[in-house]
This record gives sequence, C-alpha cells and structure tokens, in this order.
Amino acid sequence: MSLPSATEIARIIAASLADDRVRRHQSELPAASPDEERLLARETAEEFIRLEKSHQSWGHDFSSEIEERRLVDDAIARVLGLGKLEPLLDDDEVSDIHVRGNRPVWLKMRNGERCEVEPIVDTDDELIDLIRRIASRMGHREQRFDPAHPELNLQLRDGSRVFATMDISSRPSLIVRRHRFDYSHLAELVSRNMLTAETAQFLAAAVRSKHNVIVAGGTGSGKTTLLRALINEIPRTERIVTIEDAFELGIDRFEDAHPDHDALQSRAPNMEGTGAVSMSDLARMALRMDPDRVVIGEVRGSEAFPMLLAMSQGNNGSMCTIHADSPRNVFPKLLAYVAMAQTGVPSDAINLLISTSVHFVVHVQLIGDTRTITSIHEVVQSDGGGILTNEIFSRTQPQHNFISLRLATQEVLEEFGFSFRRTSSWAS
Repeated sequence: MSLPSATEIARIIAASLADDRVRRHQSELPAASPDEERLLARETAEEFIRLEKSHQSWGHDFSSEIEERRLVDDAIARVLGLGKLEPLLDDDEVSDIHVRGNRPVWLKMRNGERCEVEPIVDTDDELIDLIRRIASRMGHREQRFDPAHPELNLQLRDGSRVFATMDISSRPSLIVRRHRFDYSHLAELVSRNMLTAETAQFLAAAVRSKHNVIVAGGTGSGKTTLLRALINEIPRTERIVTIEDAFELGIDRFEDAHPDHDALQSRAPNMEGTGAVSMSDLARMALRMDPDRVVIGEVRGSEAFPMLLAMSQGNNGSMCTIHADSPRNVFPKLLAYVAMAQTGVPSDAINLLISTSVHFVVHVQLIGDTRTITSIHEVVQSDGGGILTNEIFSRTQPQHNFISLRLATQEVLEEFGFSFRRTSSWAS
C-alpha cells in the first residue's frame, strides 16, 4: 500500500482548521490556541491516514509508524509551521538562509562557511505561500505579500530577521538572518577572539565613563554583537532607551541587568499608507523619555541628527552602529545622514557637532572566520572641513597602542578601571 502525500494531508488539515474556526466564530467561542490547533491538525491527519489505509486493499504493508509520523509532521509544518525551513531555523550553527524559488538553498554557517542544501519547496508558488504564512502567523503583525506589495520585511518571534521579494525579482526570494543572544558580554567576546582582555577592559571603562561610542563595520562583521556587549557594561541603575529598525539588540532579554529601559522599533506604513514611525521620529521621542543613555541599533538616515544632539546635550554614554568599511569613513556618512534631515545646518557646523558628540569609533571586521576589532579612533576635533582623529589602537600595529591617546582621556579611563600602560600589547 502507499501512503497519501504530505500535500494531500496538508489540504485535509487546512480544511479541518478552517471548519473549526468557523464553528468557534458562530458559537462565539474564543479562537483556538496554537497548541489546540496543532492537536486538531495531528488528530485530523492520523484519522485521514487510518481511513486511507482501510480503503486500500491489504497486501504487504510497506509503511511504518516512523514513516507515518514523519509524513504527519511534514503536513502539519506546511499548514501551521514553516515546512522544511523549520529544521534550518532550529540548527544553531546556521547564521543566514538564502532561498530562491525551488532552487537549492544556500546557508551561511556560524564559522563563516557556506554550504548548499536541498530546496525547501517544490515550486516557486509554494515558496510564495510559505512567505505569506510567515507574514500572517509568525511576525509581530500581519503584512501583505502580493504583486502590489512585493516586499516583506519582518522579525520572527525568536529575533530572526526575514526579508522576501516577489515579482520584482526573477524568482521569489527569501532571506533569513538569525541573531544569537548568547554572546552578550565582553568576556564572552574575548573567549571568541574578537578582542583581548585588555581591549575589553578599555571598552568597559569607556562605557562606564560615559564616552559616546560608534561601532562601525561591514555586514556580518559583528557590530550588533559588540554593541550588545557594550550595553551590558552600563550600570544597572541607569535608564536606557534603545531605537531600532528591528529588535536585534535584545535588551528585553537582560531584564535583570537593565530593569529601567524602553525599547523602540520603527514601523512601516499600514495598507492604507499611514501610521509609519521612522527612526528619526523615534530618536526625537527618546529624548522625551528621560534617558540616561540613548542607543541606536544602526544609524542609516536622518535619525543621525537627533542622535548627535542627544550625545552633545547631556546624554553622554550613548552608542550606535554604522555601516562603514573604515573608521574615517564614518564621518562623511554621518555628514550625509544629517543632511538627509534637511536641517539647513552648514557642513562646518555639522562637523563641529560630530566632533563634540562622538568620542570613540570602534571598527570591527570579519577576517577569515573571525570577527575582530581592527582599529579604535579617538575623535580630537573638527578642522572645519573634516574630523581629526587619533588611531589609538591598530590590530596591524600593536606597538602603536595608546601613543596618541590624550592625557585627559587616560586620566578619566583610569578612574573607571583601565590601567594605562604604553608597553601593553593588544594584538589578537
């Protein structure tokens, strides 16, 4: 005998769930919980298989309980879960998932390796259905995904970031970027060779002494991971307001470390085109929320201006990340982002604001399979046309450490636990 396909079983499960929802609505009963839906789905699938087996002529039974259980699990995942995407999301070693139609899937692993695995769907239309299911069931709020709305950008409940396209791409596409919250302290990053113990001591002192810090680097270089560790050096009694395009810092996961905090997330417009809340809007809101520190997940637009104002007007110890391939490229980017706010402030005045707001720029880079701090700059002053900085740490020139660190900065950092030694080595 042959068992029904997962597609057939999924169709029966979907019909049964739809009937149950109609029955509950007509009887004014509460909607079924996820656990109740899964239980009904499993009972429906097992009953369908039992009936199919009873209708077939009995010869040699090639099926087994293990095979039937796998088939039922597959069908339930297609209706209530994420199908063959679920095992990839459950694999802690997977960092990023790239899906293009029914083509083989590419994975980026935690150790930097890339590998190709079998497709997670049989057709392009099945991938679109999967993405719509993610949009309706897995995000914080339902979003449309159709030719009129060919882009989907949302966050799963586990913190993973999902981006999908259709129609505007040659084939429907799904990208999942996963975020790990287990590395959340500088000591843990030391153990992973992102920095040395002495570097960690320096950065902890910089945070505790309320210096404003920008973490710069490319995609996947470890900016968010380092920023999260720096946040966890902030004293427990201080009030923190975080601003993000998507909740990636995970400050809510460290409630004991930061009991007085608010986490803000930007919002896209609704289906009527209203209700949008930008990062710039959030930055202005944050200043009214009595923060000791403002932390922006990633600066990439007009929110740079209120952030710099926050840094220069008493909210010392504020931090952010920015996408830049070198420390010196941070400042032209900030200048361009402030210009997006259409403040009318001349470039010289903006550079002066930057030089008085930002104290340190920490650059991180993915070298081979290791995310590492490659350079730290101290901002000195503005010369009108640009920003003057001193490189106080270079991974390639360990003998250069601290030679250019200003005496006043040294004295402050020493008060907060960092011992200055010219002969120290920061080399990883």
